[in-house]
Amino acid sequence: MKLLFIANRIPYPPFRGDKLKIYHLGKNLASYSEVHLIAFLENSKDLQYKQELEKYFASVTLIPLPKWKSYVNVFFSLFSSIPFQVAYFKSAKMKLAIATAIAATPFDAVHIQHIRMAPYGLSIPIKNKILDLPDAYSLYWERRVQNANNFIEKLFNQFERNRLWSYEHKVLKLFPKVLVCSSEDARYLELEHQLYTVSILPNGVDVEAFNGVQHDYDNNSVLLFTGNMDYAPNIDAVNYFVAEILPIIQDQYPTVKFIIAGQRPVKSVLALANDHVVVTGFVKDFPSVYRSASIVVAPLRFGAGTQNKVLEAMSMGVPVVCTHVGFQGLGVVSGDGVYMETNKDAFAKRILALLGSNEIRKTVGEKGRQVIQANFDWKIIAKQLYVYFKELS
Repeated sequence: MKLLFIANRIPYPPFRGDKLKIYHLGKNLASYSEVHLIAFLENSKDLQYKQELEKYFASVTLIPLPKWKSYVNVFFSLFSSIPFQVAYFKSAKMKLAIATAIAATPFDAVHIQHIRMAPYGLSIPIKNKILDLPDAYSLYWERRVQNANNFIEKLFNQFERNRLWSYEHKVLKLFPKVLVCSSEDARYLELEHQLYTVSILPNGVDVEAFNGVQHDYDNNSVLLFTGNMDYAPNIDAVNYFVAEILPIIQDQYPTVKFIIAGQRPVKSVLALANDHVVVTGFVKDFPSVYRSASIVVAPLRFGAGTQNKVLEAMSMGVPVVCTHVGFQGLGVVSGDGVYMETNKDAFAKRILALLGSNEIRKTVGEKGRQVIQANFDWKIIAKQLYVYFKELS
């Protein structure tokens, strides 16, 4: 099949989030399909990565999107019903590039990434097209409303959530297939929008890179959190953990260290650093960071979808303790690599129990590895996407 991928960001380096998903889908599909890529380029420095992408994508077209232009788009969207998230990525150059590519190549199918890129998908005449959502975005913003720190933030979040809900309700039904990465998100879209064309395409793991065979289960001194540290749910999670949960742990394990590993830490995250809290900033070799961890924690209070930090830790054989965010879409039983705890006391109690037993950590970690290898290898997920395309043909 000849496939066109349309992405809201250049999918390289494939360290976190939506970049990682597009990169691995393209890489794995390239072995039995011809995959082309059109993506936005927000930073001209990222042009250096085009050659890396061309190893797997038959063509790579990068469309500049200066931030000033996006900010202008957002300003004018105040006077429309278009969500800020969608307006930010409005580009005549992107629309032209897509039209040019479709005119030049007889694509069998088109993959559109994120609700942000939905307008471009609507203008594509090809019937075989899929809108792939990282999560149910209005659900994500609904949880942001619930966890807002002040009235102004709550008001803004509610405003954007309402516009996203209305936009989803109108637009999602115009695609023959909509994908989300968890069953929780699928149920939400079905109930909220009566959307019956939604299927699941989970996030995945590069199981060759994230291989936990060398994990040291004798270490019980390091708690780890990973993720982009300018992302609101991650910022809230580490601040919440340091303020509410870590002190409970330190009462019994006073020398335990909490490592926050991820790029672009904001000031409130950097301010957490002390003798027991380490903020690493950018990390190139995440597998080595996971190998140093006793437990990975994911105390997210809002967000949606499945979390790469949870999947990667499980693949590495590291036990995970998380909240409902990042767990409900996995389709596993609590204890099969990851425990779900919904309040701070239970969260802390679970961590203490794991720190107290090398054997339990090993048992839980090994179960997690088995789950990932069976269900979340990118090779398996890319084949599932291919099946969805074939079903629409």
